Amino acid sequence: QVQLVESGGGLVQPGGSLRLSCVASGSIRSINAMGWYRQAPGLQREVVAVITSGGSTNYADSVKGRFTISRDNAKNTVYLQMNSLKPEDTAVYYCNQGIKTQRGGPFYMYWGQGTQVTVSS
Repeated sequence: QVQLVESGGGLVQPGGSLRLSCVASGSIRSINAMGWYRQAPGLQREVVAVITSGGSTNYADSVKGRFTISRDNAKNTVYLQMNSLKPEDTAVYYCNQGIKTQRGGPFYMYWGQGTQVTVSS
């Protein structure tokens, strides 16, 4: 069984910074892509940033230049550094990771439980 646990959310003023972390644990053989998504009240979940196993990154236009995704493969962890936060960044942030649990088996997408980020003065 695999579990993803996120941390680092909270309340921050506009212009401030937060760093989210998401660590995977359990029976893990390999991890490919990792990503961060967010969902604001009344809206659909949207992708924020993705990082491949090779380190290539993609960002939503709304966060380019402000957010940075990174990963530590030795720790099965993905990070999201969020700078210059805006009120419209307020949402529940979810991480996901593509994880293989069996030798020769497929990758499955696992999700964290979500962490609240609130940007307000």
